Amino acid sequence: MEDKYGGDARAGPGGGLGPVDVPSARLTKYIVLLCLTKCLKAVGLFESYDLLKVVHIVQFIFILKLGTAFFMVLFQKPFSSGKTITKHQWIKIFKHAVAGCIISLLWFFGLTLCGPLRTLLLFEHSDIVVISLLSVLFTSSGGGPAKTRGAAFFIIAVICLLLFDNDDLMAKMAEHPEGHHDSALTHMLYTAIAFLGVADHKGGVLLLVLALCCKVGFHTASRKLSIDVGGAKRLQALSQLVSVFLLCPWVVVLSVTTESKVESWFSLIMPFTTVIFFVVILDFYMDSLCSVKMEVSKCARYGSLPVFISALLFGNFWTHPITDQLRAVNRAAHQEGTEHVLSGGVVVSAVFFILSANILSSPSKRGQKGTLIGYSPEGTPLYHFMGDAFQHSSQSVPRFIKESLKQILEESDSRQIFYFLCLNLLFTFVELFYGVLTNSLGLISDGFHMLFDCSALVMGLFAALMSRWKATRIFSYGYGRIEILSGFINGLFLIVIAFFVFMESVTRLIDPPELDTNMLTPVSIGGLIVNLIGICAFSHAHSHGHGTSHGHCHSSDQGHSHHNHGHGDHGHSHGFTGGGMNANMRGVFLHVLADTLGSIGVIVSTVLIEQFGWFIADPLCSLFIAVLIFLSVIPLIKDACQVLLLRLPPEYEKELHIALEKIQKIEGLISYRDPHFWRHSANIIAGTIHIQVTSDVLEQRIVQQITGILKDAGVNNLTIQVEKEAYFQHMSGLSTGFNDVLAMTKQMESMKYCKDGTYIM
Repeated sequence: MEDKYGGDARAGPGGGLGPVDVPSARLTKYIVLLCLTKCLKAVGLFESYDLLKVVHIVQFIFILKLGTAFFMVLFQKPFSSGKTITKHQWIKIFKHAVAGCIISLLWFFGLTLCGPLRTLLLFEHSDIVVISLLSVLFTSSGGGPAKTRGAAFFIIAVICLLLFDNDDLMAKMAEHPEGHHDSALTHMLYTAIAFLGVADHKGGVLLLVLALCCKVGFHTASRKLSIDVGGAKRLQALSQLVSVFLLCPWVVVLSVTTESKVESWFSLIMPFTTVIFFVVILDFYMDSLCSVKMEVSKCARYGSLPVFISALLFGNFWTHPITDQLRAVNRAAHQEGTEHVLSGGVVVSAVFFILSANILSSPSKRGQKGTLIGYSPEGTPLYHFMGDAFQHSSQSVPRFIKESLKQILEESDSRQIFYFLCLNLLFTFVELFYGVLTNSLGLISDGFHMLFDCSALVMGLFAALMSRWKATRIFSYGYGRIEILSGFINGLFLIVIAFFVFMESVTRLIDPPELDTNMLTPVSIGGLIVNLIGICAFSHAHSHGHGTSHGHCHSSDQGHSHHNHGHGDHGHSHGFTGGGMNANMRGVFLHVLADTLGSIGVIVSTVLIEQFGWFIADPLCSLFIAVLIFLSVIPLIKDACQVLLLRLPPEYEKELHIALEKIQKIEGLISYRDPHFWRHSANIIAGTIHIQVTSDVLEQRIVQQITGILKDAGVNNLTIQVEKEAYFQHMSGLSTGFNDVLAMTKQMESMKYCKDGTYIM
C-alpha cells in the first residue's frame, strides 16, 4: 500500500542512482525471498477477508495502522533520526495519511465485495504495470505493439471478471439486507454500488480498479515527499502514526453506536498480527530491498506471478484458520463455504492478468520507454534511452479510435458499412430489450443471431479501413489484399451457416415441429426492413473505380563479372483504373442478402402455418434459403481463391495477349521473358516483365512504350527489367550458361499465347 521508493531505496554503491549491480547468483536469493513474501501476502489477504466478516472495516484499518505504526516507530525511530520535520512537511504528511486511509478503505471494501481471490488478481499489480497500461491507453508513447497487446490482455481480464464471472454463489455471497448495514459509511458505499446497476461483487471489481489507479498515483506523489522527510521508511512510519490519530475518533464513535460481532478480541490477536506483518510490514520492506537490488521491471515480473498463482491455489483450497465460533457468526452450520469459489471467468482472467503483467512490466526492446535508472533529488524518474528510442511510436487508443472513425467516414465503402452496422446494432439491442421485457425467447434468440451477423459487418468494416493503411517496410505492398481475405472469410462463414441450416432443415422435414408464431411476424418484418436498407446500400457499392496514374523510370547499365550477373534498366509504373472486384463488399452484401432471404422465408412460412397449419413450410423455406445462400457464395469463394493464388485476371486475358504481341513488335526489342500479371487488390493489377534490347536503343523510350501498352491493357502497377545486348555478349565470355539464356530467349519467341492464359509451342 504505502510508498516503497524513497531516497534510501535509490542510491546505489558510490552514491549513484539506480539499482545496485548484484551478481546473478546472489540475485536468485532476492527473487526467492520476493516470491515467498508475495505468497505470504496472499495468505494475509485471505485472513483479512475472514476478519472483515466480524470486524467493521474502519476498526480493521485502524488496528492495521496501529500495529504497523507501533512496529515502525519502534524500529525506525522517525523522531530521533534525521532532520527535524517542519510544519509545512507535517501538513504534507497529514495529507499523505488521509490519502492512504481512503485508498485502504476502497481496497478493503472491495475485498469484502468480491473476495480475496478477485482482489489479489485486480489490486496486486506493480506501479510499472499500471503506468504502462495508462500510457498505452492515453498517450502516444505506449511502447509499441507488445505493450498494446499487454494492455489488451489486461482489459480482457477485467471484462472476464465483469461478464463471465456469473457464479450465483458469488452473488449470494455479496447479498446484504437493505437498511441493516453496519454504519452510515457502509450504507453509502453500498448505495454507490447499487447506483451503477451491477451486482455487489461486480461493483467490487470496478471499485478495485479505481483503487488500483489511485494507489499508483499515491505512490508517485509520495516519492518527492519521501525525499523531503528523509526517506520512504521514515515517511511510512510517520504516515501510519498520523493515520492512527485520524481514525481513532471514528473508531470510538463506531464502538459506541454499533453492536460488535466479536465475542473475544483476544482470539483475534494472532490473526491481526499475521495480517499486519504479511500484508503491510513484510511486503513493504521486501519491496524496498528488491527495488535496490533489482530493476523495477524484474521486481514487477517476479512479484506478480506468485501472487496470482497463490490466489488461485488458496481460492480453491482455503480453510478457515480462525475458530469455528467465527465461522458460525456469518452463516448457518449447514451452509457450505462459498466465499472463494472458482469460476471459468476467474481462471481465464487470471491467465490474462499473468500475461499482461509480464508484457507490461518488461522493458521495451526497441528502447522507446528507456530504462529506469533512478530518481532525481526532486523525485523525477530518470531514464536511459537507446538510439532508437526517438523513433515514431504507436498512437494512443483514443487517438487511434478517433483517426479510424475519421477514415471510416471519409470513404464510401466503409461509411456505408459503418452506418448499416449502427442500424443493425440498434435493432439488435431493441430486440434484446423487448425480448427480456416480454420474456420472449424468440426475440432474444433472434437478437443474438443479429449480434452474430454484426461480427461479419465489423470484419468488413475493419478490412475496408485496413486496406487504406500505408505500406510499411514489412508489408511493402500495403494492406489492399485484406479486402480479398475478408471476402473469402465471409464466404466461408456463409457456407458454414448454409450447411447447418440445410442439415437442420432436412431433420425437420422428417419430423416438422410445432411452432409458436406469435412473435415471428413482427420480428421478421422488422428484420426485413433493416436488411432491405442494407441491400439498397450495398447493391452497387462493390463495383467502383478510380482514375489516376503516374509513372517513373530509372535506368543504369553496368555489369559485375565477379558475380556473373548484370544490372540493366528498371522501370516502374503505378496507377488505378476503373472497375475491379471488391470481395470485401461482396461478402458483406451476401451476408445482408442471406439475412434478407431468411426474413422473407420466416414471413412466408409463418403465413402458411397460420393460414393452413403447414408446419412443413418452415423447413422447406429454410432448405430453399440454404441452397440459395450456397449457390450465391460460390462465385465469391472462387474469385477470392483465384486472387489469392495469383491467377491472371480472366477479364484481362485478351487485352494482355494483344499487349504482349504489340510489345514483341517494338523496334529495338530483341525479346521478352517472364511476363507475370496478377490482381493484387480490387483496383490494382500488378505485373513484372524482363525485356532484352539492342545496344544502340534508348532504354527510356522502350520502357515508356511498354508501360503505355500494358497500362492500356489494365496493368497499373508494373515493374520492367531491361537487359541490353551487350550484357549477353559479356556473359558469353564469362559463363557457359549464356547459351541456356539465349535458348530460353529463342524459345519465348516461338511461344504462342492462347485464350485460356497458357503458352504452347
